[in-house]
Amino acid sequence: MRPFRTAVSAALAALALTAGTALPAAPADPSPRDRPLTVMSFNIHHGVGTDNVLNLQRVADVIRTEGVDVVGLQEVDRHWGERSDFVDQAAWLADELDMHVVYGANLDLDPAVPGEPRRQYGTAILSERPIREWDNTFLPQYEGHEQRGLLRARINVRGVWVTVYNTHLQHNDANERVEQAEAIDELIGEPSDSVVLLGDLNARPDTPEIQTLVDELVDTWEEAGMGDGYTYPSEDPNARIDYVLTSGDVITRTAAVVTSDASDHLPVKADVLLPGSRVGLGN
Repeated sequence: MRPFRTAVSAALAALALTAGTALPAAPADPSPRDRPLTVMSFNIHHGVGTDNVLNLQRVADVIRTEGVDVVGLQEVDRHWGERSDFVDQAAWLADELDMHVVYGANLDLDPAVPGEPRRQYGTAILSERPIREWDNTFLPQYEGHEQRGLLRARINVRGVWVTVYNTHLQHNDANERVEQAEAIDELIGEPSDSVVLLGDLNARPDTPEIQTLVDELVDTWEEAGMGDGYTYPSEDPNARIDYVLTSGDVITRTAAVVTSDASDHLPVKADVLLPGSRVGLGN
């Protein structure tokens, strides 16, 4: 019996070895999945809504209801004056929404009363995830016009770095806006990160200033928006001047204008995918 068992064992071992070598090689690990991100651009008109009433809570409610991960805000007051009750609106919104915040003070004035905080007006970026780096760069300014800036925040979204920019271009001078757009194009340069540019650009899509920006960036509304995309004025909108633009490696899933009475602008938001192929790149 022992020789028979030995022969059977040897045969089974050979069969197992043959079967094992016939199996296909295990597939390589799949590429990391793209990272979803919901972004919004919202000119908040220092918290004054269509009823001419200051109510910053309405702004917070819009952002919360829309499930936004990152929002670029324009016309944000910090201790500016009576029109906004001298509130630091950027800090108030960050606290109310439990988000991280950076602020770009494009106007920075002495306080009305010595010892009080400086009076500031500008833009803000709120993010659910920590902001690792940030800065605010002034844009070209014509004499007698308001100083504008480009606020930058670098954020890591589950292993993918994205640089978010926020701006508010000059409202009454197309030539100045062109120079500002050219400056933004130069500041973004050839990025190593994915890019999202949010802003009230005060220009329609067919203008030279917008064309300057979309030479390198993608207009999410053109990718996935439905309808005209008008955002201003909020009560009877007839112009698309608020934008979410991205670098070409970002995929737009949806783009929408959000109905709201919280400001004289309607916010525009986009659901995008950051490329999983960038996981682990950058630092």
